[in-house]
Amino acid sequence: MTQTATGDPVIGGYAHAQALGILAASRPDAIKACAEKVLDDLGDVSVLANRTGLAMLPFMDTVRNTAFHLGEVLVAEAHVRVPGRQVEGYGAVTGRDLEHAMAMAVIDAAIAAGHEAGFILEFLDAEQRRQQESERERLKKVEATRVQMETF
Repeated sequence: MTQTATGDPVIGGYAHAQALGILAASRPDAIKACAEKVLDDLGDVSVLANRTGLAMLPFMDTVRNTAFHLGEVLVAEAHVRVPGRQVEGYGAVTGRDLEHAMAMAVIDAAIAAGHEAGFILEFLDAEQRRQQESERERLKKVEATRVQMETF
């Protein structure tokens, strides 16, 4: 496993933030199954936090190019430590699925530890392909509603 200039882990071609984004948007059942496989070999995991709460939702004003808070959103978050490997993992997802957040945190800790990189990379690749296809389908539906207007 390599690291970015800032020391963040890189798995395959994914920067840490990109991998976390894919994990947060992954299918809950798929990420939970992946985390179960990782847990089998990772060792003991200490749960530091596992809770739901409200977080401010940042949004970008594209006209003024400034960030503002659109409102609050319910999030589930988990923070874990793997004492035997001296690494921590964090996961946060919108909604209240604490198991999804915990699975994300376990995989994040495994990435930080350089553990099971091949299996995790396969999962990230598959989920990224699925997410891109889903986005293409959504954009097709949006495009189908586009109306061409004449201006005078």
